[in-house]
Order: sequence, then structure tokens, then C-alpha cells
Amino acid sequence: MHRRFIAPGALVASLLLAIPASAASYSPGAPGIGDPYYPAYGNGGYDVSHYDLRLRYEPKTDELEGTATLLATAKQDLSRFNLDFLLDVSEVRVNGAKATFKTSGQHELEITPATPLPKGTAATIVVRYSGVPSTKTAYGFSTWHRTPDGAVAADEPESAWWWFPSNDHPLDKATYDVSVSVPDGSQAISNGTLQSTSSKLGRTVYNWRSNKPQATYLTTLAVGRFDITTGKTSDGIPVINAYSKDLGDNDGAARASVERTGEIVDWLTGYLGPYPFSAVGGYVPNTTTGYALETQTRVFYSPKQFANGSNTSVVVHELAHQWYGDSVSLSGWKDIWINEGFARYAQWLWSEHEGEGTTQELADYVYASHPADDAFWTVEPGDPGADNQFDIAVYDRGALAVQELRNEVGDDAFFAILKGWPKEHPYGNASVADFQKFAEKVSGKPLAELFDTWLYQPSKPSASAAGASLTSSRTAKAPVQPKSWKKIAATDSVH
Repeated sequence: MHRRFIAPGALVASLLLAIPASAASYSPGAPGIGDPYYPAYGNGGYDVSHYDLRLRYEPKTDELEGTATLLATAKQDLSRFNLDFLLDVSEVRVNGAKATFKTSGQHELEITPATPLPKGTAATIVVRYSGVPSTKTAYGFSTWHRTPDGAVAADEPESAWWWFPSNDHPLDKATYDVSVSVPDGSQAISNGTLQSTSSKLGRTVYNWRSNKPQATYLTTLAVGRFDITTGKTSDGIPVINAYSKDLGDNDGAARASVERTGEIVDWLTGYLGPYPFSAVGGYVPNTTTGYALETQTRVFYSPKQFANGSNTSVVVHELAHQWYGDSVSLSGWKDIWINEGFARYAQWLWSEHEGEGTTQELADYVYASHPADDAFWTVEPGDPGADNQFDIAVYDRGALAVQELRNEVGDDAFFAILKGWPKEHPYGNASVADFQKFAEKVSGKPLAELFDTWLYQPSKPSASAAGASLTSSRTAKAPVQPKSWKKIAATDSVH
């Protein structure tokens, strides 16, 4: 018998030759999508187009079981990829075959498919899981909010980790089907339209659908005992609102505010263009949180927003986000000004509509209320940093910047910009730089200096920077407070 001897170097070479040349290019997807504010958020290597979530929830024990099916496409030759998730996973399949998986970091689920995924390949990812969301934390916090009769998932910039696996960054938007089984007597609220309900053996299943691309943080779930109201806007958009049955003294004020959703959407279309989604509404669960959030088509409101009576200003803010933030989402979290500066400015426009102070009077008041040495001016709304992402300066100085843009380009160009922006990037993503270019194109004016002065300088702009917009209240020792200011300030904790 003759034995052939192969030297180690030759053996390696022969093995490499046996591997298809393309295999050498397969590599793991990045464990983050590349956002400098939150380096581990989202993931690289693939894009999700649709989430199908089949959930079973027990309000008494906070136990959640789920099967998530993600339809995705590989954006590179992919050997492994990550999802962002916290609950306990029992099985993962990719294109029908069992995949291996493990957890890493604060919220990473690492998945290795049985067969690597070539770039451009469609992938169906099925994750079976269970757990008690309220027992899970990441970075020392939780965004799963227990209520006396259930729970709520609504927070920014993260909330999905506690209830479904995802590519958790606004850059990867997708459509959704969310089916939730709860005990009879409880309801499940989510985004979009309620496609159907069915009851059997003491449980009811609620099937919700979002048919337009939606960011993960804008995807919401609420389980509890709600009173649900329905209606339509003047354009026929279905309105679905829900109120926890134990809101107590805040119930009347909540309804007096949120039930005006249809009216406010009608009003906003005059400034922002046609409403971009197939449903609208809001819900008020009995939570102890203090903020509101623009969860797509179904706004989350804390009862505390109505502790001092009705407040339509917060409804205006969150509904304006449906255009600025939801339909056109930020490219990176540093672009938060496009979301918050314009939602705050919508509140200023509503103040003018209600005869409680013009946008210019509100701008003058903000400018005069903060002396030059106030830390307010050190926050740069155009790139505030992760720690200051929701600082009040992003909202108020941000809206002041919007007013300065209006003063610079004139009303005709300004309102064309305001209405044109959602048409420029519908259901997509864009940055502050993109917005500046668009505003320059529409107005025909160079705006780099204005944007730099009002969005990127850590100091109070001089009164002369406002040019012709300067009014007497800008320099007044005691600025005049517009009538609407307290209502607007009461929403300072909103997102």
C-alpha cells in the first residue's frame, strides 16, 4: 500500500482550493448599525422588510410567549448576524433550517444559520421565545412598563428588546402584523388597523397591521382593560383611541384632549400635507410614566399629561411627529432636531391658531428667557450628543431655529418647505444636512450660516443674528409670556 504524504502547507493550500472562492467573503454582520450615539443599537449585514409577531400574554404574571417571523434580505455575504433582544429564546430557524444562537453584550442575540447567506438572498428568520419582560434590564434600565391590569411597551430610543427580536434602529423600517392573545376582558392595543378579533376558550386574539414602514421604537404594545372609541377624520382616516378604565380623575381631561385627534389631524394637513398612514389615534394607559411618545398611528400618552386638565398641545406635538419623525425618520439619532424642533413648532402654530400667542412671540419669549450664560445655549440641537438628545433645548431652541428659518426665507418658501419635506422622503430616513439642502433648494437661498448659528453653536446667538425678526420683547428685561406657554411647557417631558 502506498501512502501519499502531504506537507502541512500543501494541505492548507489544497483545502483552500476546495472551498468556493466566494466563501472567503462571508463574514458576520456588525453588532451595531453604526450610529455613534448608540454604537450597539441595530445591526449590520441585513435589512428587515416585515415583522410577523404572534404573542400570548398573561397580565397577572407578566409572562409573554412569542413567535417572531422576520422577512429580511442579506446586504453582504453573511455568515452570522445579530438581533437585539432580551427574552429567553428556545429556537431559531433561518430559511426553515435550525440555526445555532447565543447571547452576548447587553442585548445581542447572535444567530449562525446552517447555511451562510449570500448577498441579496431573502431570509425568513423565525425566533421562538418566552419570558417575563419586567425582570429584564439592559444598561441598568427597563422600558417595559407594568400597569395594574397589564403592561405597556413604549419608549425612545429603545423598547422592542423587551417584547420582540429586531434590528433596533430607525434606519431599518419595516411593516408589521402583530397578533396578541390575551384573557377575555383584556384588550391588546398596537399600531395601525385592527384587522380582526376572535375569541375561544376564555381568550381573545387581536390582529393589528401596520402597512407602511415603521421604526422599531415606534412599534407599541399595550395590554389592559380599555374603553375604545372610534371615528374618522374629514378625509376618512379611521381614528382609534383607547383609555384605561382606571384613569381616575384624569379620565375626563384625557378624553377632552385625545378625542380631538381627528380635528387636529385635519388641521395639521394644511401645514404638513396629506396624513401619511392608514389609521390614527392614541391610547392612555394607567402608567406612572410622565412622557408621551409618537408611536406610529397610535400615540402613547401618560395620564400625567392631563393632570392639570385638558391639553391639546401635547396631542398636536405627537401627531405632528407622524409626518416629522415617523414617515420621515431620522438617519441617525443625532438628527433628532428634525423630529423635535418641528413637533414643538407645530405646538407654536397651534398656539397661533388658538389665539394664545404667535410663533414669533413664542420665539421671542424663548430667546429672552434664557440669558447668555444659561446652559440652555450650550446644547446644539443639530447634534446635541446622546446625553442631551431630549434636552429641552432640542425642543425650544430647536423650534426657535425653525422660526429663524421662516424669517430668513419668507412665509411662502417656508410653508412650501414644511409641506414638501414629508413628500421628499416618504416612509424613509433623512438627516439635518439633507433638510438644509432641501430648504436651500426650495428657497433658493444659502442657509449654511443660519443653520450653523442656530443649530451648531454652543452659545446664545446675538440679537443681530435674528436680523429683521428682532422684536422689542427680544431685548425686554421681563419677557412677555404668551398665554399658551404654560400648556406648551407642560409637555416638556414628551418625546
